[in-house]
Amino acid sequence: QVQVVESGGGLVQPGGSLRLSCAASGSIFSIFSMGWQRQAPGKQREMVAGAPHAAGSQYADSVKGRFTSWRDNANNTAYLQMNNLQPNDTAVYYCYIYFKKSVTSAPELVWGQGTQVTVSS
Repeated sequence: QVQVVESGGGLVQPGGSLRLSCAASGSIFSIFSMGWQRQAPGKQREMVAGAPHAAGSQYADSVKGRFTSWRDNANNTAYLQMNNLQPNDTAVYYCYIYFKKSVTSAPELVWGQGTQVTVSS
């Protein structure tokens, strides 16, 4: 019943910027983590950014210094700001939420359907 919806993808020229949003809704009692992965054409799915703990987000080496992620706990929404985009960033970007539906529920992992980011001239 919990849904995760990504938005903000699209076509951008090299050097441009995009901001992705990930809105989670449904029976969410607490969130352990929200984050982002991506899958580029011909490549394996990889971690982009996530917040596995309260200390802050972790980033893949390929996006450090260009991407920034954060979470709005009040709205159960995660964001990914992507700057200085390059063709190699072209991929489908997926958001996940790792959460509990109640204080006694087992943790669950739900993925969104993804949003396409295309970086091209």
